[in-house]
Amino acid sequence: MTAQIDAKLAELGLELPQAAAPVAAYVPVVEAGGMLHISGQLPFRDGAIVTGRLGADCSLDEGVDAAQRCGLMLVAQIKAALGGDLSRVRRIVKLGVFVNSTPDFTDQPKVANGASELIAALFGEAGRHARSAVGVAVLPLGAAVEVDALVEIAP
Repeated sequence: MTAQIDAKLAELGLELPQAAAPVAAYVPVVEAGGMLHISGQLPFRDGAIVTGRLGADCSLDEGVDAAQRCGLMLVAQIKAALGGDLSRVRRIVKLGVFVNSTPDFTDQPKVANGASELIAALFGEAGRHARSAVGVAVLPLGAAVEVDALVEIAP
């Protein structure tokens, strides 16, 4: 599966970033009971966090792109946690998508599709997941989007 995901990334013109180190007192991934619990991942472009607030200074397209970049970071964290072996992924169970948005912005599900569609494209049927898409007043470091995940893995 790792080779398939690498090929799909290349086909999409994307590449996985280096898995980001935590910015506070937590770990990026916890493995427990056959599941990976992945801490919220921020969107990075050219080594910098994508910032902004949807409905104010960040467009819907920029939000979708930011969510996709969060999805790339999720996959990078999964790959790092599994020693590079993405074939251990059985199912992407759930994504939690947090969108830095104004009170009148209501397209959080459309923003979240940036991450969801990437994960489905990379993992196929195993990438079809449950999801939350929530608007929030602010995110760490001014990020436009943050995404966390729950992933079932093989031993």
